[in-house]
Amino acid sequence: MNKVINTKNAPAAIGPYSQAIQAGNGMLFVSGQIPVNPENGEIPEGITAQAEQALKNVGAILEEAGYSFNDVCKTTCLLNSMDDFAAMNEVYAKYFTQTLPARAAFAVVKLPKGVLVEIEAIAYKG
Repeated sequence: MNKVINTKNAPAAIGPYSQAIQAGNGMLFVSGQIPVNPENGEIPEGITAQAEQALKNVGAILEEAGYSFNDVCKTTCLLNSMDDFAAMNEVYAKYFTQTLPARAAFAVVKLPKGVLVEIEAIAYKG
């Protein structure tokens, strides 16, 4: 049975989706998180600050569900420009230090609210 995960420590969904779904025994699917500060709705400037906020939002959802970054087995990083890949990767490396998940990174034409990065995650706890 699927369980909806929701926390006020990450931005509310801006469409018909959940922040995350815990499926069955141990799988957690975290929706793409953009760099919106959940306290004030602001979006920081620059790829470094935006990657940091997006990963904080992912972390808040993981924590709400009882998971950590070490439980993440797959991420997808959507970038407004591949020119931002190195800077995003530098921030990303601070959050994934032990278990390095599989990952895909893509440049896309446009992201919600004009942000520079969006990050989604799949975690597993067996």
